Amino acid sequence: MTSKLIVALDQPTKKEALDLCDRLGVTVDFYKIGLELFIQEGPKMIFELKSRGKGVFLDLKLHDIPNQVARSCRRIAGLGVDMFTIHTQGGKEMIASAVEATLDESNKLGIDPPKILGVTVLTSFSQDDLTEIGVRRRLKEQVKSLSELAVGQGISGLVASPFEIEEIRALGGDGLLIVTPGIRLEGEERGDQKRVMGPKEAVEKGATHLVIGRPISQALDPQKKAYEIIKMMEEAKI
Repeated sequence: MTSKLIVALDQPTKKEALDLCDRLGVTVDFYKIGLELFIQEGPKMIFELKSRGKGVFLDLKLHDIPNQVARSCRRIAGLGVDMFTIHTQGGKEMIASAVEATLDESNKLGIDPPKILGVTVLTSFSQDDLTEIGVRRRLKEQVKSLSELAVGQGISGLVASPFEIEEIRALGGDGLLIVTPGIRLEGEERGDQKRVMGPKEAVEKGATHLVIGRPISQALDPQKKAYEIIKMMEEAKI
């Protein structure tokens, strides 16, 4: 998929999610399926989107022992998604196992492997949140350290808040995917996102894809809002 806009399907059921897809029409061709929707609907949600010619980003943030993550990555590869996430806090061996298993299974199936994206520090986290769970590094240092670890294991890209994009781009080079949530338009509520930025600025800093949910899904005219955001992204000077 070539679209840089990924719309998050935060709806709890397949019907509600597909209703939004219908309203967005051809304006949006890439969607994110998160934990709630996947638990409720399972792989059939993926298959429905793929049958409509849409790109699928499966955001489950896998974090377990290396063997379990590797086995899960094999199953995900067989679902035909375009991207999926793992937690870089799982460590070097887990990340390497995920990359190896995904490539191996994709080769066996004769398909292009899905892109693996590493999650470092959630965009809902602040410095105080990190300190509370015992992480002594500064937030940016934690993101950089985990990003370096993941890039060293051959990961396809990273999920990064707008404020970490430039540092991650510098360490990963032009070929690294940087998928950025925490995008809000001027005057909008932040919700549970604490590290946010506008779409044009995020693309200018080096994001390859933006994940946007509520600003589009809760708009009176979601298709019009999505189009406005795409235009903002296209106006970015890169």
